[in-house]
Amino acid sequence: MRKMRIWMLLVAVAAPLGLTGCVPWLNFYSMGIATPIPMPPWVTERMEDKYCWKNDTRTPVMPPIREGFPPPVCEDPPDNARILRAMPRVTRGVPYFYEEFRDDIDIRKELIVDRVDPVRFMPLLGPVQLHHCHWRCTVYYTETVESGYPFPFRCVKPRVEVIYLDLDHPHLAGACTPEAQQQQTLDITH
Repeated sequence: MRKMRIWMLLVAVAAPLGLTGCVPWLNFYSMGIATPIPMPPWVTERMEDKYCWKNDTRTPVMPPIREGFPPPVCEDPPDNARILRAMPRVTRGVPYFYEEFRDDIDIRKELIVDRVDPVRFMPLLGPVQLHHCHWRCTVYYTETVESGYPFPFRCVKPRVEVIYLDLDHPHLAGACTPEAQQQQTLDITH
């Protein structure tokens, strides 16, 4: 009889707690799909790199180089945003304890290599000519390191970072007649 009273008391006390959500281990997923999941702060940065800047890692396939015309040249330097994304990341700091900033950014771009290789076979593409475009990008900036605790300080240093970018891309080389080249270009672009 005593055991029965204890079990009834436990059920009478535990049942309302389990139904109200006061005990988190009983109703962990009580919010369904809206249940918050803890996430580290750098996950959003990695997702942004993956989905917003996916063309940074893709290589365009260009139309064939036509005979009798001058070879293509690397006229488009890399844009400043792409160069800044290629730089090492700023150290993640804690506000007022350690913060790091980059100010007064100046970027100089220099073409190092501009050449076209002879025709060769590449899997999934067929016969192509690889056009090499290598850029040296020198980034001048002012690095500022600040702290407010345990004692305030601010350190400002001029910095230089050199980034090498390879913007190589293939040109198709399978077509010989102008009609075949035009058809090949249409197949690529559509």
